This record gives sequence, C-alpha cells and structure tokens, in this order.
Amino acid sequence: MKKTVAEQLAALTATRVEKSARMEEIMQGAAEAGRSTDAAEAEEFDTLAGELKTIDADVARLKTMEAIQIAKAAPVAGGSSADATASRGGVNVKNTQKLEPGIEFARFAICKLAAKGNPQMALQIAQNRYADNEGVVKALQFEASGVQFGEMLAQKAAIGAGTTTGTTWAAPLVDYERFTGDFVEFLRPRTIIGQFGVGSVPSLNRVPFNVDIGGQTSGGSASWVGEGAPKPLTSFDFNNTRIGWSKVAAISVLTNELIRFSNPSAERLVRDGLAGAVIARIDTDFVDPTKAAVANVSPASITNGANNFASSGPTADNIRADIMRLWQFFIAARNTPRNAVYLMNSSVALALSLMQNPLGQSEFPGLTMNGGTFMGVPVIVSDYIPYTSAGSIVILANASDIWLADDGQVTVDASQEASLQMDTAPTVNSATPTAIAMVSMFQTNSTAFRAERYIGWLRRRASAVAYITAVNWGES
Repeated sequence: MKKTVAEQLAALTATRVEKSARMEEIMQGAAEAGRSTDAAEAEEFDTLAGELKTIDADVARLKTMEAIQIAKAAPVAGGSSADATASRGGVNVKNTQKLEPGIEFARFAICKLAAKGNPQMALQIAQNRYADNEGVVKALQFEASGVQFGEMLAQKAAIGAGTTTGTTWAAPLVDYERFTGDFVEFLRPRTIIGQFGVGSVPSLNRVPFNVDIGGQTSGGSASWVGEGAPKPLTSFDFNNTRIGWSKVAAISVLTNELIRFSNPSAERLVRDGLAGAVIARIDTDFVDPTKAAVANVSPASITNGANNFASSGPTADNIRADIMRLWQFFIAARNTPRNAVYLMNSSVALALSLMQNPLGQSEFPGLTMNGGTFMGVPVIVSDYIPYTSAGSIVILANASDIWLADDGQVTVDASQEASLQMDTAPTVNSATPTAIAMVSMFQTNSTAFRAERYIGWLRRRASAVAYITAVNWGES
C-alpha cells in the first residue's frame, strides 16, 4: 500500500533516531576508552552525519507536501456513512486483530529496551513499529510527556480527576494497566499459584501486605453433658501474623540485534522470557520443602516444616494406603479441609493416569498429566514440583488455609550500560563487594531486562499442608 505523508515522516524520524543513536555510541565508546575516534569510526560518523542531513532535507520536503495537502483538503460530508466514506476517497480500516495474551506488554518492553530507556525514542519506535497498537503508543506517549508510571498513584490526590477518555492522564493509565494486566493474566495460568481458583480448584485465601492477621491454629471440642453434670472445658489456639513485602526478581539478557529487528516471533520470545523468569522462582519456592523463610527477603515454602512421610510403594494398594495416611494429618488436627487440592509433578500425574486395574480399566479415572481430579480431589500439576531419582513429592493442601498477598503487577526495567555476573546464582553484593568476572551490556551490544513481582504467602496453620516423599507411583 502507498504510504501517506505522515507514515513517511514517521519512518524517517525513526531512521534518524537510530542513526543519531549510533553516532552517540561511536563518540561515547571512544570517550570511555580515553582516545580519539579511529579512521573507521570517523568515516562511519561522517557518513551518518551526511545521511542525517539528507533525512532532514527530506523531512522538510514532506512537511511542505503535508501543508499543501492540508490546504487542498475538502470538508468531510457527514450526512451519512456512505457520504463520509466517499468524501474522504476511501475507507480507513482499523486493525482489530486480537493479540495473544502478553504480546502488548512485550511490545512495550521491546520499545523501551530498543530506546535504551529514552522515553521520546521509545515513543518514536512504537509509532514506527506498532502504529496500529494504540494502547502501547498511548502508554509511551504518557511516559514521554514526563510523567513516570511510578509517580501516577502518588499524583492522583494532588491533581484533577481524570477520565478514561482523557488523552493526557487517565486514558493512557488505563491502557497501560490493561496490557500489563494482560501479561499478568497470561502469567497466572502457567504458575502453580495461578491455577488456584480456576475451574474446580479452590482459591487461596487472599490478604493484603503488611496487615496483622489473627488466625485460629487449632479447634476445640464439645461434649454431651448429663443433667447436673459439669461441662468440660476446651481451648483454642490463636496466633497473630503478617505477610510483609517480598518480591521475586530475575534478570535476562537479549542481544540488541534481536530487539532491533524484532518480529512477532521475537515478541513472543520477550513475553515468554519475562514470564519464565518470574514463574521459575515463584513455583520452585512455593513448594520446595527445603525453602525456609529469609527475614525481609522471601517466604518459606508451604511445605517447609510440614508433616510428611515416605511413600510405601508404587502399586495401587500402596497409593491408596499413602493417601489414607496423608489425610490422617488433617483428621488428627481436626482440620478436615473442604478446599483440598493435590499438587504433583506432571510425571507422577502421567504415571497415575496410565495405571489400569486387572479389568483393563483406568485405576484413577479423571486424572491426566495436565491435571483433573484424583480420588475426587482437584489436582494442580507442575514440573517445578521436586522430582529426583529418589522420587517426587505429592502435596495435599487446604487452599483456604494458605494466605496469599499479591499486588498483581509485574514491573520491567532495562539497561544497556549495566555489567552483570552472568550466573544463575550470583555472588556479588554491594554491601560486601568481591572481585568477580562481569559482562558489560554496552561492550557486548546487549540489553538486560529485569522483571519483578511483589508476592508472598504463608500457611494459616501448621496443619494446612502435608506431603509424601519418595513417590514412585505406577513405576515397576
């Protein structure tokens, strides 16, 4: 299709931004090395400078053309839809394609990464690449206006009320929250926590951060009493707890080439990379029995310190005996869960779904490697549930007895100047610095992005969770 003058101007503007950025890189690189530009750098810089002059001249010509077109423009006839279409010489078609969940958020992140944190440049990139994606463009327009998203909530009380149709305040905020929320909704079904409250699976008990919560940890008992006989006493145990702020964060690195030459595949890569960075840590620490609480840093897993025992064996009779014993912990604590959920590794779920009785019927109907029900109780399946050569674990949890605090947002920051310890278990610490090999994002033409999510959980009572270890169900 023939490009309009506005589209040509947008393309030239984006090209100018990229060339200007490259000129800045050349001079910055020489300055950081403490030297003048070499012959190749000088030649490239001068070539880029000449190209900028040509672009500026073309921009001036296009603006002249734009002024001519405006002068020639005729009023639009609005008597009917047909008249309006005819008067403007065609039909303006708006892109109504529904994007996959999380793609808009990935586009927003890509623009910020490609712009090296420059909000004006990020807006120009978005207008060039995703002109038909109004939500992303409006959100970046809002940032480019000088108001950062982190400041918006603080400003709400100090400025006039906004509306969702306003072009400078509330509407961009709604767009931003819509596509960041879309990313969170994409993230949730993939996590263990996100599967609670979906379908037949009961929900966790949601609570706010930093609020004291009184809870009952054990139940009392009543008795029948004869005429004139004394009434026995009973007792209840209570505790007072709070879930403080805690966040999970991960840093991933993309090459600038991937970001610059982004296509739909790259958008999915960014989206899945952001999601994977957050999912892996949350799911692992939510169920790993060895994960203890770290004060002011992270919560203990729901299984840490919970009742447990080793599986009695792989047969169907062993499995039923294991499940009966697992429930005994809840019965003994008078905590029969009405919102029970099993959590198991997909390999365990697959093995159970393949078991057959002597008649060739499914031993445990209703269960697949993707979940379902096991002996009438909903099952959540995840590959992050520990599975070793010694066997896996199977968890029984009472969902209503697990508190969850979650602000429902994922924040993303990016840097092309940072130096990172490229390790899944970094040892660097700003309080006690040590010499360690670091990789420069600037030197390697890479961009680091960091995803963070504020989330925390806590067992309401000790008996809310129990689990079986060394599970090799269905294996001969």
